[in-house]
Amino acid sequence: MQKEATFKIVKDLPFDTKKVIYKENGTELYIFRPSTLSARFKDYDKTKNFQIWLKEGEREFRPNHLRLIIDLNLRTRSRPDLKEKMLLAFDNIFYGADPDLELKELEKQKFDHYLNPIKIIGYMAQLLIIEQEHNYNKESNFEPPTLFLQGWIRGDIDSPKEIDNICMSVCSRQPPKADYVTKENKKSKKYVKNLKALWYLQDN
Repeated sequence: MQKEATFKIVKDLPFDTKKVIYKENGTELYIFRPSTLSARFKDYDKTKNFQIWLKEGEREFRPNHLRLIIDLNLRTRSRPDLKEKMLLAFDNIFYGADPDLELKELEKQKFDHYLNPIKIIGYMAQLLIIEQEHNYNKESNFEPPTLFLQGWIRGDIDSPKEIDNICMSVCSRQPPKADYVTKENKKSKKYVKNLKALWYLQDN
């Protein structure tokens, strides 16, 4: 599904119900909207809040941004020859494209190391982007705010740091390398309209 269609599912999801977004080989990626929020989310609009869940057999848990970063890091290390194809696919997902179509060719490739099927990861990226678009309620240095995560995805695929280092950087809210976001950030003086695909590779 394109982001617009998935976004509509998120907005229309009734309280205390779940909806499977993508399923493959017994692994389910689904969303859930709770009717009550914990105290630490007291400032959140509960109508915009939703949770992302992953079910692998008997295991059921809430994945976060690090799962996406780790999976893509492992894939890039095992298949550096696919770097540009992966960058293009995940950029297009960021811009709203259908993960099914964008990852059709990549799912045929063999990766020695990864966490989940690549389409699960693609839809997870889409949902994390939607989550930030829909209910992010803090001031951001990026416009759109989702560029923070996408900048890390680009850097992770293009020039992967050691997994422990990149996880520490993301968890401490360090911004992604400016080369991957500046020209696309509407809050930056260096913002440029109508950039070409993979513009950050041409600049580096």
